[in-house]
Amino acid sequence: MTELKNLGQELSRFRLRIFAAAGFVLFCFSLLAARLVFLQVYKHEELSTRAEANRIAVVPIVPNRGLIVDRNGVVLASNYSAFTLEITPSKVPDLEQTINALAELVEVQPRDRKRFKRLMDEGKSFESLPIRTKLSDEEVARFTAQRFRFPGVEIKARLFRSYPLGAVGSHLIGYIGRINQAEKKLMEDWPDEDLANYRGTDYIGKLGLEQAYEKELHGQTGFEEVETSAGGRAVRRLRSNPPTPGNKLVLSIDIRLQALVEELFADRRGALVAMDPRTGEVLAFVSKPTFDPNLFVDGIDADSWRELNEDADKPLLNRALRGTYPPGSTFKPFMSIAALNSGKRAASTVIMDNLTFSFGGRTFGSPESDRPGPKDMRLAIVQSSNVYFYSLANEMGVDLIHDQLEPFGFGRKTEIDMQGEVTGLLPSTAWKKRAYKKPEQQKWYAGETISLGIGQGYNHFTMLQMATATSTLITGGQRYRPRLVREIEDVVDHRKRRVASDALEPLPLLPEHVQVITQAMHGVTVEGTSRAAFAGAAYQSGGKTGTAQAIGLRAGEKYSNIKADEYKRDHSLYVAFAPVEAPSIAVAVIVENAGFGSTSAAPIARRVFDFLLQGQYPSEQDIALTQKGQTTAPVGATRPIAGVPLPGSAEAVAAAASAAASAASAPARPASSGVRP
Repeated sequence: MTELKNLGQELSRFRLRIFAAAGFVLFCFSLLAARLVFLQVYKHEELSTRAEANRIAVVPIVPNRGLIVDRNGVVLASNYSAFTLEITPSKVPDLEQTINALAELVEVQPRDRKRFKRLMDEGKSFESLPIRTKLSDEEVARFTAQRFRFPGVEIKARLFRSYPLGAVGSHLIGYIGRINQAEKKLMEDWPDEDLANYRGTDYIGKLGLEQAYEKELHGQTGFEEVETSAGGRAVRRLRSNPPTPGNKLVLSIDIRLQALVEELFADRRGALVAMDPRTGEVLAFVSKPTFDPNLFVDGIDADSWRELNEDADKPLLNRALRGTYPPGSTFKPFMSIAALNSGKRAASTVIMDNLTFSFGGRTFGSPESDRPGPKDMRLAIVQSSNVYFYSLANEMGVDLIHDQLEPFGFGRKTEIDMQGEVTGLLPSTAWKKRAYKKPEQQKWYAGETISLGIGQGYNHFTMLQMATATSTLITGGQRYRPRLVREIEDVVDHRKRRVASDALEPLPLLPEHVQVITQAMHGVTVEGTSRAAFAGAAYQSGGKTGTAQAIGLRAGEKYSNIKADEYKRDHSLYVAFAPVEAPSIAVAVIVENAGFGSTSAAPIARRVFDFLLQGQYPSEQDIALTQKGQTTAPVGATRPIAGVPLPGSAEAVAAAASAAASAASAPARPASSGVRP
């Protein structure tokens, strides 16, 4: 039987479906139109900016770091450009496989892998990190041809810091290194302007003047607007703002003098500071042993770091700035000026020196070389009488000693233009109460004062403090903050800004008191302990030798029993100035564990004075003997300063190569038969 359909009802349903579908389509188009209006009208500015940002990349351009030169223009720190192979870990699917594949194209040593891993641990995965630095042109070409195989790997042109003279003046100059996480955290507190200036900068000053003058050396970062493709590749440069190089530092240091002193120390440990007492400018700032700052430029490898860090001689310690030592007898001139200034003792007062001083049931002795007899202040300094200064310290007391000598710079920072300076220690009763917790330790005992008079006991100072105090004394109380940087030169307009040493309020020293001390110190070089070192000098100088204990001796223990251990031997010290009539140089020098000040420290000071006052460079024979502590006055014919090449310089390298070639080409000498002709 055939079923009859209701055509009208079917047609009505069809129309309803058509209207519903049309309404749905219209609704969808309405949503699209509304979204289009929202995006094109209300969000136009924001999306336009975002699109432009996707199209245009703003790339920071790191400026050339400023040069560092000495007072005569010798370059101590410069820059050069080289290619670096860098990996962005977040863009690399298999990092280890990628590095292995790269190693087939360019040389990747184990130290490169270790450094890369360390940088990854310190940094973030989206940062570009170097796997190889200083690529050759051939290596750059090989990688470029295969670049499509290595997403997330690229070659960049980077600026590298160079220290042409190597280890010469390393503690003074410092070095730069990659910014670590701790430094990045500190940089977050910088003003926005300073922080923006470090966009794209990976390296920062870590030590020495590189650190202290970071803002001057860094320069102003530039930028470059680059149009990029959808794949992020640069298409064309739209505009750029070039970077401004960092300023040039002109030091007060004479690097030839610095190199000479470091050569005279050889493998011995110690420090020397030479400064102009009239201005506060530092002429030499030596700490031995040194290190090669070029090791740190790319990131020092683990083996080199371990070797430096675990070396018993501590080559990374800046002894001139952070090494503190008992001053020994070099402290006696300062004890004398303190006595005169406070009225505790007149220069004419005579003390009978019987070579021993008894106090509180204890006997304080003198070296076997001391001569007994009556001594006034001048003779006590010239002959370095211990008994004279034992009794003076007892009369003055620890607090008066502190109050009189603290203004000279003892026990406080000199505020030199370098970070990391230590205060040293000039003791007082108040200091001891702060330093110790137990009441019995906080009490100052009168017997502790006695050894202060000869620069032992709690006294500990840096050679920078000793040189600064000597400058203050010989200038009659004029004080300066010592400075290492003489001028800052703007590399754009070449204007030079003088960095003057700040003059501090002078000390109220009477000229007649100062003359007593300076004449006594001159007597040391004529008839005292340093007379042999200054024999035949064409100028008059003043000085004071010192021999300071490196360790304390136990009751009944003799120095001869411990001197076999090098690190327990006495330190050799010398403070000096020249010329006597108008001092232009003040020096403080220590040679660690080298014995008497007259045998090791004073000869070095003599050669510093000869260099600065006479323009004389010692002979090779004299340098070799001085390195062993076997000279007093110079031996051999001196040389003109300009004729001696700087260690590490191109001239020195060429001279060494020439000497080696000459030695190789020389005919062999016949073996001796042992029979005399």
